[in-house]
Amino acid sequence: MRTPAVILALALLTPAAAQEPPGGETEPPPPIPENLPMPEGLEPEVRIQRRGEDVIEQYSVGGQVYMVKITPTAGAPYYLIDTDGDGRLETFRNDLENPPIVQWRLFEW
Repeated sequence: MRTPAVILALALLTPAAAQEPPGGETEPPPPIPENLPMPEGLEPEVRIQRRGEDVIEQYSVGGQVYMVKITPTAGAPYYLIDTDGDGRLETFRNDLENPPIVQWRLFEW
């Protein structure tokens, strides 16, 4: 009995909480600066190597590799990612010790 009353009260009070506070207009966002130069070393660098029929792409920023894309001749490409920023690409000995989080690239533009 008590739960439906709480849900009804929340449903009725939610629109009131979403309204703008009385007494004025919200200030406009600051203008976006035009043509800001990118700091040196922050632009990603891609190095492509070919080993036989395989293609290895190393992505780095500021000289530190953060991702490697490996495209084998047969099969889908896969990625090795430096998840904690220590400069080493993590490897796992078996599925029981620190299982990796599956990270698939669904869209890219």
